[in-house]
Amino acid sequence: MATHLSSGSLTPPLLQVDGITLTFGGVRALSGVGFDVQAGSITAVIGPNGAGKTSLFNTISGFYRPSQGRILFKGEDISRVPAPQRARMGLGRSFQNIALFRGMTVLDNIKLGRHAHLKTNVLDALFYLGRARQEEAELRRDIEERIIDFLEIDHIRHAPVAALSYGLQKRVEMARALAMQPQILMLDEPVAGMNREETEDMARFILDVREEWGVTVLMVEHDMGMVMDLSDHVVVLNFGQVIAQGQPAEVQADTEVIRAYLGSGDVGDLRRKLHSTSAGQAMGAV
Repeated sequence: MATHLSSGSLTPPLLQVDGITLTFGGVRALSGVGFDVQAGSITAVIGPNGAGKTSLFNTISGFYRPSQGRILFKGEDISRVPAPQRARMGLGRSFQNIALFRGMTVLDNIKLGRHAHLKTNVLDALFYLGRARQEEAELRRDIEERIIDFLEIDHIRHAPVAALSYGLQKRVEMARALAMQPQILMLDEPVAGMNREETEDMARFILDVREEWGVTVLMVEHDMGMVMDLSDHVVVLNFGQVIAQGQPAEVQADTEVIRAYLGSGDVGDLRRKLHSTSAGQAMGAV
């Protein structure tokens, strides 16, 4: 049973995940998952590997359809709304495994994020007529003056994505998600594989996008230091279920959370397990 810890907010949530269950054949990836995301907040979803975090993200963004439960965005049930329409409504996301077009430039990758909002018809686009030309100019201005400058990637705007470091590729993917003009920016492990300096930069961008742009952030992340420093609300998954949620300090002290990460909730037990594993490996090497 999940421990439901109050976030202390009385305002209606921007996003509500209500009793979501997701199954693949006989495997239940999510079971009765429920939590709220308040407007203007940074909400983190954490949990051990295989807990169902990415499955939850894929369900919220529309790539998976739940077998039970509802997803409400601004009070509207979007559980059966296709992924492209959810993007147009204001749900923008990045991916755990970078999903950029590696042969294209940084600028062209970012521009693709605005595709869902473009109104140009086929004829206008084919002959590059008035509407297409105007939208292209507005798009470039917004991306170059706001997004590229905000994420400090002006020096690589014309570089092919394949030539960039992993940390810069993650930043470009965030830029493409911001080009979607999201109300909720969904970040799937935004600092995975980054060094300390890159992680600190990304943490700063996440805070700034909330403070300066008013974008609500929902993220999955394994870096517990970053999660506890940035988040207003933390949701903990284990085996596809919410086992706790609340403010970071509350979640850190929750016995179910400690047990999920350490096995028994006892740090000494964790040390004994690590010692046992090391001893077993040493014996196997003899």
